[in-house]
Amino acid sequence: MPEAIIVGAGLGGLSTALRLSNKGYSVTLLEKEDRAGGRLNILEQEGFTFDMGPSFFSMSYEFDELFQSVGIPNPLVLDKLNPIYQIYFRNKLNPIKLYTDIDSLEKEFDFEPDFRIKYEKYMKKAGQFFHDTEGPIIKQNFDSLLDYFAHFFQVPLQHTPYLFKSMWSHLEDSFEQDRTRIIFSLVAFFLGSTPFKTPSIYSLLNYTELKNDGYWAVKGGMYTIVREIISILESRGVKFVYQTEIVDIKSEGEKIVALIDQKGNKWNSDVYVINSDAASFRGKILKRKKFTEKKLDNMDWTLAPFTIYLGIKNKVPNLMHHNYFLGDNFQSYASKIFTSSVPPEKPYYYVNASSKSDPTCAPEGMENIFILCPVPDLRFKKSWPEKNQFAKDIIRDFEERIGFEILGNIKTKIIMSPEDWAQKFNLYKGSGLGLAHGMNQVGGFRPKNFDEQFSNLFYVGASTTPGTGLPMVVISSRLVTERIEQSYGKIPVR
Repeated sequence: MPEAIIVGAGLGGLSTALRLSNKGYSVTLLEKEDRAGGRLNILEQEGFTFDMGPSFFSMSYEFDELFQSVGIPNPLVLDKLNPIYQIYFRNKLNPIKLYTDIDSLEKEFDFEPDFRIKYEKYMKKAGQFFHDTEGPIIKQNFDSLLDYFAHFFQVPLQHTPYLFKSMWSHLEDSFEQDRTRIIFSLVAFFLGSTPFKTPSIYSLLNYTELKNDGYWAVKGGMYTIVREIISILESRGVKFVYQTEIVDIKSEGEKIVALIDQKGNKWNSDVYVINSDAASFRGKILKRKKFTEKKLDNMDWTLAPFTIYLGIKNKVPNLMHHNYFLGDNFQSYASKIFTSSVPPEKPYYYVNASSKSDPTCAPEGMENIFILCPVPDLRFKKSWPEKNQFAKDIIRDFEERIGFEILGNIKTKIIMSPEDWAQKFNLYKGSGLGLAHGMNQVGGFRPKNFDEQFSNLFYVGASTTPGTGLPMVVISSRLVTERIEQSYGKIPVR
């Protein structure tokens, strides 16, 4: 039986382990932390349970495909979100709710003239972007840049101008009111970017959230995904080894013969799959000249997360499960957020209150609050000595916006700065979602899911193809499994 070692038990590693174990591989997962999941994880404290990172997802059918590919019905119980979230603007009393049905949505956007007509036109184009790129680009392996361009030219030429036009410009052409443009541009922040830096073709994400499949939450919390996959893997004999960090390799010719952990242990296998950052691993562990720190710093990375987890003694009014709190200086804010060396003033942030839809996340009569504020990565703001004060400033702003005292009702609190995220999950310079998705870092330009030098080394996850986001990572596991199957005849089986 061929052996596979997977480094990193994030969703990419777990999904790949599921696929490979189904194909007859003996699989071992090596995980740096003491629990699987990577960024898809939880924090537990004083009876409160918090989603640590992702809190909803689109393209739920990719999870159907994952489980069906290994002969198992999807064990996840999903709840479709409608409205998917609400948006608070500074100095605007009532939030705008983003519904998936056009009748309800039109009422929310009564400030946008002829909203229904504009919306349907915008969504028609976004749907074309999605369906015309899903097959030839999103769900494809590329052997070379030539291969990528061969697939790229299968995309209708009518979409070409949108590759070089920003999302914001496209929204300016589509809607009259800035509030409308800002709301539909929030998907750029889901990519860890801003609409001024994101190509307009990514308006396809508006289509996935509102038209195609919508957004979904998992009954029992997002970590249920991890628990269900682990249960299947353990029943199939997959081994998990925790608190094990790979720091070096041993190679012979064009093959890796061992990975070396922080204790000097050697891990031998036929196939190795890295569910760590595909660019950073090549630089830090493999010492590749193309991925030195200087060259990595010159790449485009997604924003870093600053997160606050609060257990509140009372129920908090005026919140849904998912909420966004925005200011009144969107363009100015977005222009500075990537490269500032100081914390943002009047920050924009996302608030998750999962206890609104799942009371088991908090003790009876209480609320769990998870706040995520995108901030510059550690290339620009190198340390966070003021993290406690910055968290306090965000909480004060939050309580003013919802009209409820938070600071005086905190039962438990956890704060994580980009430094904490970088250390815990080996995120390059604290970048929350890895490499950004500009046209020079997608498809054939993204770090490959197979190694350039070692024939038995592969990559899975957000910083290889196709990109970031839970469904993309599940697709990534399918693509890397196809790679391994194609190369199987070249891999010696002991």
